Amino acid sequence: MTTPTGHDTFYGGIQVFRGFSSLMEPALYSALPDDWTIGIADIVESTRAIAQARYKAVNMAGASVIAAVANALEGREFPFVFGGDGASFAVAPDDLERTREAMAATATWVEESLDLVMRVALVPVAAVRAQGLDVRVARFGPSANLSYAMFSGGGLGWAEAAMKRGEFAVEKAVPGTQPDLTGLSCRFEEIPSARGLILSVLVVPARDADPAAFRKVIENLVALVERSPDAGRPVPADGPPLKWPPAGVEYEARAGRGGSLLRRRAFVLANTLFVYVIMRFGISVGGFVPKTYVRQVVENSDFRKYDDGLRMILDCTPELESALTKVLAAAAAAGTVRYGLHRQDAAMMTCFTPSALRSDHVHFIDGARGGYASAASALKAMAA
Repeated sequence: MTTPTGHDTFYGGIQVFRGFSSLMEPALYSALPDDWTIGIADIVESTRAIAQARYKAVNMAGASVIAAVANALEGREFPFVFGGDGASFAVAPDDLERTREAMAATATWVEESLDLVMRVALVPVAAVRAQGLDVRVARFGPSANLSYAMFSGGGLGWAEAAMKRGEFAVEKAVPGTQPDLTGLSCRFEEIPSARGLILSVLVVPARDADPAAFRKVIENLVALVERSPDAGRPVPADGPPLKWPPAGVEYEARAGRGGSLLRRRAFVLANTLFVYVIMRFGISVGGFVPKTYVRQVVENSDFRKYDDGLRMILDCTPELESALTKVLAAAAAAGTVRYGLHRQDAAMMTCFTPSALRSDHVHFIDGARGGYASAASALKAMAA
């Protein structure tokens, strides 16, 4: 992302924190300005799509709204979080109309190109605060290359519920409208577990939970994970598998602009073959160094985050899974948390790389057999 200037200096001015174990520290979070707006997007009936094994399509849709807004804002920094089957973010007032257009176009593209239905909404921060809730944002740096947002205050959850009630809706654009999804791809193969299983974790506070007790539970969970190799990161040190042709050719072709789908598909196949060759043989081209890029892919993967709840995609041993489940079950019994877990054998990655020559490309991680969406279903079942 580019250096913030003018109207977007709020987010760019928040100090980046590095240690994930500090994520529950209130001082790290800054209240969004009252005149900002929250963007929310999710896939309707994502559980059904996942039951049809359309994992890549769901993740591509969830990441597409982030890519579309980022490109509409010409690379300026804005806080966002990827949720697997959707995304949440916030934008400054000067960026609101461009954001609205990008979201409307993305909703149309998702329906026409991925055969999914995306809900999109823009919720004023002032409307959230009128409910006695807040939206606070922090910047977590998983590496020296980039940072991404963490949210607290309860406002995102309320905004999502409002969107699902049909409030603050953004109408989709006219048929054929194409968002700018430059940089969005899913070229890497599934990442098999190296330690036993890939665990999707979603933990939110129970209704009327004591904030101090909830914070303690989250800190205990993170401490357990931090003691595991590489903090449970599901992306191996030598990067995710890369083959040719990649599994995501069709989605990347559909994300392109201009020309027929056949022509775009041919371009993606040629481009990915070129990339595969230079990556396979470690050939540096025009300032692009494959070894450096792979290291950045690993470091920039967003396998853990916080958006009014803890989200993690972990490559973990059965022993770590058992320990996490024990802590969560006890906390749920005490009325402190609600949680959802989903077990699978692999993780998957969807990439947003506006330029492979920059170090701030971000790589969205989800489980490859249901991921966050299935964990959310388990969480909802607990609340029923």
